[in-house]
Amino acid sequence: MIVRVLILAIAAWAGFFVMSIELLSGRILAPNFGNSIYVWGGVITVFMLALAVGYLLGGQLSLRHPSLRRLGLLLIASAVATVPVVAFGTPMLDWIFNRVEDPRYGSLLGASLLFFVPTAVAGTISPYAVRLLVTRLHASGRAAGALYFVSTFGSAAGTLITSFHLVLLYEIDQILLGLMTTSVIIGLLATPFGRAAVES
Repeated sequence: MIVRVLILAIAAWAGFFVMSIELLSGRILAPNFGNSIYVWGGVITVFMLALAVGYLLGGQLSLRHPSLRRLGLLLIASAVATVPVVAFGTPMLDWIFNRVEDPRYGSLLGASLLFFVPTAVAGTISPYAVRLLVTRLHASGRAAGALYFVSTFGSAAGTLITSFHLVLLYEIDQILLGLMTTSVIIGLLATPFGRAAVES
């Protein structure tokens, strides 16, 4: 039971994490490129493509000795991949702003460099989690449905909590550090488990 709960919790948090980062990305890009529809168009495109790549990679990774430990490590990896946003985000965007004249492509490049990798890594979690949940073929639909329910619920929670509360209470870097720390903690909770799967 605890294994199943941890798998679903990781999937839910990954959804929260991605949506929170996506919302914050607009605030991070705004000082250099504004907050217009083409900036958000670029952001949404980058996140969708990154998730698509992540889903594909996650499916492939799940074929080789899937375990809850490795799922936790994927969550930790998504947090580590977000470190450059905090460490180098502002100077990187300043550098792009000074070299790319069209703000449409400047914001697209900035979003790609800062957010593609952490989002892609986070995207590997859902298909990998499905593989851990599915041990019987006839129950695969139910397991996938439960997984995508908690993941989407986490995404909705991340959207509301970040936009309604976190941005009003904390600086962007503080929110990012909090998100990364939470990801690491949740990921570490999964590391004691080896090749654990659950009956769906």
